[in-house]
Amino acid sequence: MRAVGLTRYLPIDDPQSLQDIELPRPEPGPNDLLVRVEAVSVNPVDTKVRAPKDVVEPQPRVLGYDAAGVVEAVGREVTLFQPGDEVYYAGDITRPGSNARYQLVDERIAGASPVTLDFAEAAALPLTTLTAWELLFERMPYDFDGDNAGRRLLVVGGAGGVGSIAIQLARHAGFTVIATASRDETADWCRSMGAHEVVDHRQPLGPQLKALGIDEVDAAVNLADTDHYWDELGQLLAPQGHVGLIVEPKGPLRIGDPYKAKCIGIHWEFMFARPRFRTADMICQHRILNRVGSLVEAGELKTTLTGVLGPINAANLREAHRRLESGATIGKLALAGWE
Repeated sequence: MRAVGLTRYLPIDDPQSLQDIELPRPEPGPNDLLVRVEAVSVNPVDTKVRAPKDVVEPQPRVLGYDAAGVVEAVGREVTLFQPGDEVYYAGDITRPGSNARYQLVDERIAGASPVTLDFAEAAALPLTTLTAWELLFERMPYDFDGDNAGRRLLVVGGAGGVGSIAIQLARHAGFTVIATASRDETADWCRSMGAHEVVDHRQPLGPQLKALGIDEVDAAVNLADTDHYWDELGQLLAPQGHVGLIVEPKGPLRIGDPYKAKCIGIHWEFMFARPRFRTADMICQHRILNRVGSLVEAGELKTTLTGVLGPINAANLREAHRRLESGATIGKLALAGWE
């Protein structure tokens, strides 16, 4: 089968960093779906896994952690899907990724693809949606269907993939959402996602919030730079507030005052934790994706896709990685179809 993979970890400008390859078609295990991949999207995790290091893989490694496609075959214990079903999913970082014509994915972490979206639009959603949902409504003590009126949420990095869906989910859940962005086009994007206010994350946040009449926020999700905003968020968060994090810090974080004095909850999210550790509640990701699919079909949430770079091949994936590494992308980039 056609695939894109690597054996060496190289700068993205090196043509060997991602290469077109041929691999055997995999066979599904008991709980697996064999999916015919029709579209993929790219995330910062792709570039981080591919980042240069002194390692040579004995066999080609396939990346890719967002996909939409059609179930080709199922394992003997599968009950949630059948061949012909359209699915979308983020997958499992410990298994071969989605940059291949066929991929195996455990049925418990896949959802029914929204019928109102094409494959590229659907592929833009799973990883960021699971990350935002799990962070806001499972790691942090908020309920998507609860009464969040009057609560203020600050989204640091609102125009990125996770930020784009976090704004939508929080707005739908009743929060007043303040997003951060540093350019006119990213600020406009955040507003189009549903942000009530937008402030510039290249400037101190406190004075900008005060100018909006906001002295403190009930919760914050830092999706950009854990270290850089740590002290400021500690000052901005209300007593008994909550902060959500997804980016590994570069150094040690002080978790004493003001975090201790205010009893601020600190919550980490890594959406691969459930499949990586085979947790007993893996099926929650199936349920989240199905719920989000229903919201998309009802017109209450929308895809965060901003561009399709062409068919799935090494050259287009290298370009997608290049753009992500530039730090200037808005929403999500996808590739669709095979040559």
